[in-house]
Amino acid sequence: MIPSSLFMISSLTELDLGRNDFSGPLEIGNISFPTKLEVLFLGENNFNGPIPRSISKLVNLSYLDLSLWNTERGIVDFSIFLHLKSLMFLDISYLNTRSKVDMSVFSQLLMSLDYLDISGISLKINSTLPISSSISTLSLSSSNIVEFPKFLQTKTSCLSYLDISANQIEGQVPKWLWTLPELWFLNISYNSFSCFAGSASDLPLLPNSTKFFFGSDNRFSGEIPRAICKLVSLDTLVLSNNNFSGSIPQCFKNLTRISVLHLQNNNLSGILREGSISDYLRSLNVGHNRLSGELPRSLINCTELEFLNVENNKISDTFPFWLRLFHNLQILVLRSNEFYGPISSPGDSLSFPKLRLFDISDNRFTGVFSSDYFALWIAMSSLVVDIVEYDQVCKTLNHCVGRSAGNYHNSVTMTAKGLKMELVGSGFTIYKTIDISGNRFDGEVPESIGLLKELIVLNMSNNAFIGRIPPSLSNLTNLESLDLSQNNLSGKIPPELGKLTFLERVNFSYNRLEGPIPQATQFQSQNSSSFAENSSLCDLPLQNTCGEEEATTKQDQDAEEEEDEQVLSWIAAAISYVPGVVCGVTIGHILTWCKRDWFMRIFHLTNALLV
Repeated sequence: MIPSSLFMISSLTELDLGRNDFSGPLEIGNISFPTKLEVLFLGENNFNGPIPRSISKLVNLSYLDLSLWNTERGIVDFSIFLHLKSLMFLDISYLNTRSKVDMSVFSQLLMSLDYLDISGISLKINSTLPISSSISTLSLSSSNIVEFPKFLQTKTSCLSYLDISANQIEGQVPKWLWTLPELWFLNISYNSFSCFAGSASDLPLLPNSTKFFFGSDNRFSGEIPRAICKLVSLDTLVLSNNNFSGSIPQCFKNLTRISVLHLQNNNLSGILREGSISDYLRSLNVGHNRLSGELPRSLINCTELEFLNVENNKISDTFPFWLRLFHNLQILVLRSNEFYGPISSPGDSLSFPKLRLFDISDNRFTGVFSSDYFALWIAMSSLVVDIVEYDQVCKTLNHCVGRSAGNYHNSVTMTAKGLKMELVGSGFTIYKTIDISGNRFDGEVPESIGLLKELIVLNMSNNAFIGRIPPSLSNLTNLESLDLSQNNLSGKIPPELGKLTFLERVNFSYNRLEGPIPQATQFQSQNSSSFAENSSLCDLPLQNTCGEEEATTKQDQDAEEEEDEQVLSWIAAAISYVPGVVCGVTIGHILTWCKRDWFMRIFHLTNALLV
C-alpha cells in the first residue's frame, strides 16, 4: 500500500508510482492545506476499492492517471474530477466499474482537456456534446458505442489521436473524418464498418498527416482503396481480418516510409510485386490470403525486417536464403504454401541470432540438415533478453505509440501441444518455437538441436527423418511440446528425455522405435496413441511391458523348437521303413502328421534310397 503521508509533503509537485504492484485501497488522508501536486500517475497498479473523493482536493493537478483501477464493479462518482479546474490530462480507462456514464458529465472538462482516455467504460454520448477545439487525444475504445461520435465533427481541428476501436459501430466511416487536418493516429478496428464514405472522390482517404491507421476486424470489402497511396507519411497500415479482394495496390510503392504492413486474413490475390514494398519495412503480414508467385526479391532491401508472415497462401518459391542478412529477424512464418527445395546449402550455415519463431511447416522442402545447422540460432539458445531489446520488440510488434496504440498486437497462428493456438503480443518474447513438420526432409535429426535450450515447442513430424533420436534433446529443459511422429526413426527413446520436467505433450507415433518408454511422469501421463505404430516399443502407457514381451518371445521360440524336433523324429521313422510297400504306408502316415514341405523332402529322400 502507498502511505498516505506522501500526500502530506507540501513541496511535492510530481508523484509517479505507475506500472507497479501497489495494491489495496488508496488513502490520501485529510488534506487541510493547499497542495502543489501537479502530476499524479497511479495507473496500471493493483488498487482496489472506490476512488477516494479526496482526489478532488488536489486542485492544482494538471496530469492524472488512475487507469486500470479495480473498483470491484462499484459505482464511480465521476463528478469528483470536475473540481480539478487545471486538469489537462485525464486517464481513467478500464476502471472495472458497472457504471454507464453519460459523457456530458465531462462536458466541463472537455472544454479544457488536451488528453482524455475513458476506454473500457460504458458510455452514452450526446451528438451535441461540447468539446474543446484544443483537445488532441481522445480514446473511447471498448465503450459500447453504437454510432460514430458526431460531436467530433465540430471544433476538433487539433485532434491528432483518435481511438474508437472495439465498439459496435456499423456502416460508413464518415467523410468528414478525412477533413481533420492534424489527425495522425486513427484506430477504428474491431467494429462493423463496411465502407469508406468519400473514398472514391478526389479527397484523400485520410489527411496527409496520417501516420498510423488501424482498420482491422471490420466488414470492409472490395478492393483496398487506392487513395491510401496518397498518405505519403504513413508508417503503419493494418487492414487485417476484413474481406478485401483483388490485388495489393501497386501504388503502395509510394508509401516509402511504411514500416508495418498487415493485410492478413482477407481474400487478396495476385502476386507481391517487386518494388511495391518500402525499404523501411520491419513487419510484414500477408498470411491467410490467396497470394501466388514468388517472394519479391526487393525484400532484400528491408534490412530492418523483424517479422515476416506469409502463411496460408499459394506462394511457390525456394527458401529465401537472403534472410540470413537480416540480423534483427525474430519471426519467420512460411507455413502452408508451395515452397520447395533445400533450406541449407553445402558449407553454408544460416545465422539467425534473434529468431524466436521459425515455422516452415506444410510445404515441399527437402534435403538433409547438417549436424551443426542450429549452432548460430542464439536467441533460442540463450535466456538473455536485455531491456533495450525487449523495448525494441514492443515498439515493433505491438507498436507502442501511446498505451492505446499498444492495445494492437501482432499475432500469428502456431501449433503447440497438438492444438492450433494464436500467439499474440508478449508471447513473441516468451515462446521460442521451431515447426518444420509436413515437409520431405530426410537424414538424421541434427545434434545441434540440443543447443536451443530455450525452445518451448519443437515439431519435426511428418517427414522422412531416419536414425536415432539424438540424446542432446535432453538439454531442452524448457521444452513443453515435442512431436517427432510419422518419420522413420529407429532405436530407443533416449531415457535422458525423462528429465524434461516441463514436457506436457510428446508424440513418437508412426516410427520404428523399440525398447522401453522412459518411466517418467511426463511420458506415463501421455495417451497411448502418442507411441502407436512402433511395433517394438513397450512399457506404460502401452499395454505390453518389456518383460512380458521377452517371455512371450521365449515361449514362441520353445514351441517352434519342439515342433521341429517332432517333425525330425517322423523323418527318421520314415527312413527306417525303406523297403517296397512299407515305404508307401509310411508316406501315408507322414501325410497325416507332417507339414507339406517336410513331406516333400521325405518323398525325394525315400525315392533316392529305393533307387
